Amino acid sequence: MFEGQPKGLYALALANTGERFGYYTMLAVFALFLRANYGLSAATAGTIYSSFLMLVYFFPLFGGMLADKFGFGKMVTTGIMIMFGGYLLLSVPLGGDTVALVVMLAALLLIGFGTGLFKGNLQVMVGNLYDDPKYAARRDSGFSLFYMAINIGALFAPTMAVRIMEYAQVELGYPENDSYHFAFAVACASLILSIAIYYAFRSTFKHTEGNGKSTKKSDNATVEELSPAETKQRITALCLVFAVVIFFWMAFHQNGLSLTYFADEFTARSAEGVQGMAFDVWNLVLIIFIVYAGFSLFQSKTQKAKGISAAVIIVAVGLLVYKYSQMTGAVEVSAPIFQQFNPFYVVALTPVSMAIFGALAANGKEPSAPRKIAYGMVIAAAAFAMLVFFSIDLPMPQTELGPDGNPVAVHVADVTPNLLIGVYLILTFGELLLSPMGISFVSKVAPPKYKGMMMGGWFVATAIGNQLVLFGGVLWGTIPLWACWAVFMSVCLIAAVFMFAMMKRLEAVAK
Repeated sequence: MFEGQPKGLYALALANTGERFGYYTMLAVFALFLRANYGLSAATAGTIYSSFLMLVYFFPLFGGMLADKFGFGKMVTTGIMIMFGGYLLLSVPLGGDTVALVVMLAALLLIGFGTGLFKGNLQVMVGNLYDDPKYAARRDSGFSLFYMAINIGALFAPTMAVRIMEYAQVELGYPENDSYHFAFAVACASLILSIAIYYAFRSTFKHTEGNGKSTKKSDNATVEELSPAETKQRITALCLVFAVVIFFWMAFHQNGLSLTYFADEFTARSAEGVQGMAFDVWNLVLIIFIVYAGFSLFQSKTQKAKGISAAVIIVAVGLLVYKYSQMTGAVEVSAPIFQQFNPFYVVALTPVSMAIFGALAANGKEPSAPRKIAYGMVIAAAAFAMLVFFSIDLPMPQTELGPDGNPVAVHVADVTPNLLIGVYLILTFGELLLSPMGISFVSKVAPPKYKGMMMGGWFVATAIGNQLVLFGGVLWGTIPLWACWAVFMSVCLIAAVFMFAMMKRLEAVAK
């Protein structure tokens, strides 16, 4: 799985992991922060949340255009600096008045623009590593590993957010609303780590950075020119894929909005036994060790490597058994912590996914990237179908006025946490088929002259989908829960049907 990959992949992946850790630490509590700190309704908080996500994924279009002119490396470095300024503003507790709201919105704008310069261009650099014929055949697996690294950062983010807030309240005596800012400060520290990794290992990927117009000229000298007809065909195919992924992200990113509302208002706030073990991130890490050691056990070529793998499995299982035996009583479950399950599944299931598709490829039966994307849409629809089924008898969300006169969400049910754990598992299967394969498809199909812009186009599609996330907040409390989930199930199914209808056209350019 890790063999035969360019060294630059690991350096770029780790740099991205640091940035994503801070981002997802902030995002894990952001929707709840908006409602608690400013007294916003679910719909208003949802609009701000989705608009921020839209900015994060819309600005890469401009970041790509700037990178095509000035170079990818320059934009990545500039983006980290701008993001740092935005997170620094968020870290300052200013209260909940109008001035604080304006400062918060300005911080979101900086984070969005900085991410736009950083995120897409870093991924273009990853794609450029595989332009070397030596690594070309490993492009899809490389992006799967890169995507896995992103989720390693995201895996620890919800726990960090919850723990740092608890520390601020219990040990330092800050009110709950002020404690949110400590979670935002984590992002500042993570960006320092990210830029340190980037420059420490820069020599392994410096050739992918580009330096503007001079690089573009040399690139054109070595890259085969496409005819206008071929260029148009490729861009059209990419736009069709962009149109489909809009609806995936509209549904998938409910994890930070309506699914978090559901966790907060409808899901049991405690868990026991094996279920309780799932809410300790270190238990999830041990499971990841078991999965990877298991693959190593069967794939290693030496007895020494097999012995080490077996030892890791034995130690990890032993620790899990010990920790289970030490459990007493119920474990407290907070709403943001559910967001750890998606990145956990991504990290744990990536080698499984790669093994399955590797076996299919060996037999000449691996689905094309467009077909994987279509399957991902169907699976996402299945996740929301599960929510529809289990929400039919649940009451409507309810609110009441708090001591300050602002509306406060009411906990109205104790649905088993297993429901959301299962939903995140299914959604992750869909994500693994769609997101890394989509990015790989863009890096492969994009005309050489427009690589930055086309990767930006992928993010614009994601941005539009993220803006549509607001429907989760708008629908929350206005229609029955099952109907809310049915909306997202339906859009995923419609997008899948469209994708299958365009399949021949898409697969023609993917060859």
